[in-house]
Amino acid sequence: MVSEIPYSFLKRCASDILNGLSDGLSHFSGTSRAAVIFALGPDKPLMLCDPQKLLKGHEPVFKALYLDDQKWRHDVSVSSDKRRFAEIHAVKDLGLAGLLSNGGYSGSLFFQRWFTEHHPDLCSTGPTERWLEHAVWRFSHDMANEKELYTGISGYFLREYATHAVRDHIVDEMNRLLGWDSLIRIYPVLDAVLRISETREEGLWPEGQLLFVDPSMVHCLQFLVKFEDKERPQLANNKHVRKLLLAVDNSSRRLVSDGRFILGICDATLPPFSIRADFKGRHGFLKVNKNKVCSFADGRFGSTTFQAKLVQLEELLLESALEKADCYFLFKIAVSLVHHAQLRKHGCTIVLDLNQEPIHISGQKIVPSLDLRRPHTLNLAKSLAKVDGALHIGSDQHLHGFACLLDGRSFAGEDLARGARYNSALRFTAEHANIIVVVVSSDRPVSVIYQGVEEQGTCNIDFQTNCIFPLEPLEEWVKH
Repeated sequence: MVSEIPYSFLKRCASDILNGLSDGLSHFSGTSRAAVIFALGPDKPLMLCDPQKLLKGHEPVFKALYLDDQKWRHDVSVSSDKRRFAEIHAVKDLGLAGLLSNGGYSGSLFFQRWFTEHHPDLCSTGPTERWLEHAVWRFSHDMANEKELYTGISGYFLREYATHAVRDHIVDEMNRLLGWDSLIRIYPVLDAVLRISETREEGLWPEGQLLFVDPSMVHCLQFLVKFEDKERPQLANNKHVRKLLLAVDNSSRRLVSDGRFILGICDATLPPFSIRADFKGRHGFLKVNKNKVCSFADGRFGSTTFQAKLVQLEELLLESALEKADCYFLFKIAVSLVHHAQLRKHGCTIVLDLNQEPIHISGQKIVPSLDLRRPHTLNLAKSLAKVDGALHIGSDQHLHGFACLLDGRSFAGEDLARGARYNSALRFTAEHANIIVVVVSSDRPVSVIYQGVEEQGTCNIDFQTNCIFPLEPLEEWVKH
């Protein structure tokens, strides 16, 4: 019987999956926590395993959904049968702020739901949802095994699930749009994209677009160049494909593949279904039709959009004494400048001066100041950001200076592992009130600095692997 599962075995299974899930998602999306709630049977209490406090603050919601309302116990009729562990009756995501979830009912484990962070800079939630979906399946599978047969492989597999998660999401989209008869094999496509992304031609990283289409969709394309059947380069020949990408570099043209060969070069017309690799130098994006699925860089897939969301800056502005309209325009100006610097791959420093009268900063003062709410002056500011030194923007959304030098005395909060631009911002904000500095490094990291401290967008997690975590009844947890 399912209810006879030893408590120690239950803790080990849940802990192994939590470790693997958290570690794998952290490599894919940045620091990520994970948690699970589950019930062994329809009459058994809900248990919680949340060692990283991911669900803290959501206690009232869980109390209303699972304790005050017992409807979830009767939504699905599932017989207790370990042999039917793979038959998962899925449940929808709860839609909680900052969280993604996936769960379901099965014969080996009556109910379970897994949670992780919803990062603000995800290309798509699809791969992460497939990751959680697989955690559901692995937990159901482990609960169907005897303790003596347990290998602990679920955690290790989830740790390395990134490519599989991307593939599973693409296959789901392909099946939804094309049906089950597509001839494209996704794993070879993903392998080719990663290999090409790491192949330089005359010292340059690849740029351009590679379009993958189902053979049945080839007639929908407008070919500019079409290779003869016997002379089509193989997709697996990444060096040859990399050379051919030069023909579509910095253009709307696309190299076309059927998943096995390079068919030719087409224009920007898209068929009803396509997979597209958009190479942008050191990184790139994988898309299904026009929708981003994930990014890739350094030979692996990730979820980042490679554009800073600046959530920390938005929060600091909203907490300031400025009017909400002023906060909105200042935030939009800063985001536009940061994204332009990231796109052009140059570093810059932006000083947001929230004082009623802008403070004096050494540099090139602009008289009269430039209203950055106007597109042409904002474009000028983007060019001025390339000049060594900082942009000085006041609370009036005007640019008051450029090439500004941020000085300050040394203090204990400096980070010697970072450059002069970063540490100058730390010193400057430590000595001046109502100043926020946004630092964009040439290698793309963006830092928001206030009062001599970098505002962190993620929390530091002390999460030891290979640990066994305690389980807690949900009824007790919501009382804390």
